[in-house]
This record gives sequence, structure tokens and C-alpha cells, in this order.
Amino acid sequence: MIETAVIILYTLALAVIFLYSLAQLNLLLNYLKAKKSADNAPVFDFSKAEEIPFVTIQLPLYNELYVVERLLENISKLDYPKDKLEIQVLDDSTDESLQTTRNTIEALQAAGIPIQHITRTNRKGFKAGALKEGLAIAKGEFIAIFDSDFVPNSDWLQKTVPYFKDEKIGVVQTRWAHLNRDYSLLTKIQAFALDFHFVLEQVGRNFGHHFINFNGTAGIWRKTCILDAGNWQGDTLTEDLDLSYRAQLKKWDFKYLEDVETPAELPVAISAARSQQFRWNKGAAENFQKLYGKLLKDPTVSFKTKFHSFFHLLNSSMFLLVLLVAILSVPILFIKNNNPAYSWYFNVIAGFAVSTVIFFGCYWVTYKRIHGGGIKNFFRYIGMFFTFFSVAMGFSVHNSLAVLEGHFGKKSEFIRTPKFNISSLSNQWKSNIYLKKRLSKNMILESLLFLYFGFAIYSAFLVNDFGLILFHLMLFAGFGFVAFKSIFSRI
Repeated sequence: MIETAVIILYTLALAVIFLYSLAQLNLLLNYLKAKKSADNAPVFDFSKAEEIPFVTIQLPLYNELYVVERLLENISKLDYPKDKLEIQVLDDSTDESLQTTRNTIEALQAAGIPIQHITRTNRKGFKAGALKEGLAIAKGEFIAIFDSDFVPNSDWLQKTVPYFKDEKIGVVQTRWAHLNRDYSLLTKIQAFALDFHFVLEQVGRNFGHHFINFNGTAGIWRKTCILDAGNWQGDTLTEDLDLSYRAQLKKWDFKYLEDVETPAELPVAISAARSQQFRWNKGAAENFQKLYGKLLKDPTVSFKTKFHSFFHLLNSSMFLLVLLVAILSVPILFIKNNNPAYSWYFNVIAGFAVSTVIFFGCYWVTYKRIHGGGIKNFFRYIGMFFTFFSVAMGFSVHNSLAVLEGHFGKKSEFIRTPKFNISSLSNQWKSNIYLKKRLSKNMILESLLFLYFGFAIYSAFLVNDFGLILFHLMLFAGFGFVAFKSIFSRI
């Protein structure tokens, strides 16, 4: 009975992961088609003053002591007519950064920069609430948003705003680049994952006319689109994904610009990465619960888009399935070797290994786009691919708990990701006042799973079956990395 239950759960989890890989394969095909197609989208002619629209830039802040000056100085250098620009600094800060921000803004105002400091007495709605309050007084027809760790190039508005000539366009989103990609193994892994999203997934969905998401920053909204979609709402931890889906359900089009990079800083401390991952993964699950039913019932949305949206909104839930497969793989190893009658079954499910092949091909296309091809980069990619998936599986406990909280409706505060202003190894960050130093139950569980998959490796020799040993080695390394770095760094 128990053996049957294990086999059924294991098979179902593998089957869903396989379907997810097919969705990614379709996005890959879309991406390759997109690269061969010409972009004939209508654009504003900025040589004509009458075609240059008024833009509001919103900068939501909350205790950004280490990066606020860099942000404001950078934004002040954007190349755009000052009479058609306003900058809203939406500052919910409660610490000394509030005064630093005020001083910097006053200096910029004296230099003729159209910037204003907007503060609130409470954090109602968190980031979504701040954006909503700023929107109520915004003069701009278009609303550009940047988080505090982003440093757009001076021509950013020149490259993005023109696409709003098409009145159906509600959002223009750009690709994130990484200021500190090579700082550490942790930043390399984060960059590897984000590059995949911003290259293959965003382009693939956009080209296929499926729902994509505004990424919370480094993009521009049409003000009327925000209002038509129901404005910013703070009932999920990923307000950007929420508004994106509501806007597309209202038939607004999104424009994704792969070739426009917006540099940003990656978290360098594992505690900061964990905080960010928790918010993103829980928020995605919350949005699945909030929005997928509406999308499923909409007769104007195609089956293919519903299929892709299912896996888009459940992207974070794959961590739960991966964790389930990982834990069950050890009893599966013993069931396989103690029950010859099941040999046909294990021959069949071996076919699910094609999922790994699909992921390998998809991620290689992304890696090649960012780093270039060639045999040396290919071998670097192989190492990075297995490293990334090992560490991703190591995060699966942490992220699965976030997903479960999201699906079951447990509410929590919007926890900001600590920023560091770190770009090289010479920069120090361990004295950052925003870092949380505490040992969580998650870390204990991760440590136990590290030992569990050590036993799995030993079991391969015990039963003389090495079919899963690479998988178990990756799990052992991944949980070891996450557990030991979390416990001993504690930052």
C-alpha cells in the first residue's frame, strides 16, 4: 500500500515537471522565431517636440541607506526634456536614510531637477500602496518605475517611451542586467536564473502573445492602463505580477525589450537572497489563487495562453514538486531493487529524463545569448547548469514553504530585500544594518536533508544501483551549500 502510494506520488510529480518542461520548450521555439522576425512596431518621433509625452518616474523607497544616493544621482542624469518629466521619490523610510534622501533631493532641486520627496505616515499596502498614492498626483501620461538598486543608462527613456505610440500598449518592460554578476557563486547563480527569465521566458511569452509580467521595476506603465486594470493592490506580495495579469485580462498589450538592459545589483548575502526568494515565490502562489480562475473562465483567452499562464503562475510551485521527487527518490531506489515485478514501470518513467535534456537546451540558449558560444563557454555552461540546479534544489524547502503559505492564504508583511551597493570583492557588506542574523527552522530541515541525501549516495553502493546517484549528489551538494552558508554566514 505504502509502496503504491510512493510510486503514484513520484510519477505524478515527474509528469507535471515534464509538462512544465514542454511549456519551456515551446517558449524556446517562440524565442528562436522572435530572433528571426523584424520589429515593425510604431514609435514616437522624438525629433518632433509634440510627440514627446510627459513622463513620471516613481522611485519607491524603504530604508535604502546604502543605495539611495546612487539611485537619485543616476536618475537625475536621464536624458529627457525637464519640462516633460517629474520624479516622485515615494519614501516610506523610518531610519536615517530619510534625512540622506531629503538632503540629496534638495541638492538636485537646486540644480533644476524636477524631483519631489513624498512621504507617508504609514506603510499601508507597502510598495503597492506607495505607488498608488504617487499615481493619484502624478502628472505623467506614462509612469516609469525603478527600485532602489537599479541604475538605468541615460538614454533609457529615449529607448522605451517611443513604443507607446501604439495605443494598445499598456507596459514596456526592459531586461535586467547585473552589476555584480561575478561577485560570488551566489550572485552567479542568481544571474543565471534571472537571465533565463528575462531572455527566453519573457521573449517567448511576448512573441507567442501569452501573458507576461511587469517585473516590478525597469519598466513603464501607461497611466490609463493601471487605472483601467483596477490600480495597484497590496493583497499579494508580488503586486507587479498581480497588476500585469489584471491589465492583460483587460486586453492591454505588453511590449518586452530584450535589447534594452537596465543594470541592477544582486543580493550578495544568502539571507537577503532567501528573503527575496520567499517573497517572489509566495507572491506567485498568491496570484495563482487570486487570478487563474478568472483567466480560465475567460472565453477570449486561448487554450495555449491558459496553458502557459498555468505554469507561469505556478512556476514557484515547481519547487514543491522537485522537493517531493527528491525525498521520494530514496524509497524509490529501494522499491526498484526489492521488487523485480516493477521493472517495467521504472523503464517507462526513465523517459521523464527528457525533461532534463529540455531544460539543458533551453538554458544553454540563454547562456549563449549572454556570454557567447564556443567550446570553452559550453563547458563553463555545463558546470554552471549543474551548479545552479543543485543550489536551486537546496532552496526547495525554503521556497516550498513560501509556496504553501501562498496557496493556503497565510498573510505576511512585504519584507524588503536588503541592498548593499556592492559591485566588487573589495567592497565590504557584513556590517550592513539591515541584515537579519537568526537561525530558522528551515535551516535545520535543510541540514537534515543534507544528511538524508548523503545516505542516498551510500544507498546506491548498498544496492549496487547508480541510476540516481548524480541526482543525489546534486541534492547533497545543494542542500549542503544552502544549509552551511545560511548557518555559518548567518547574514
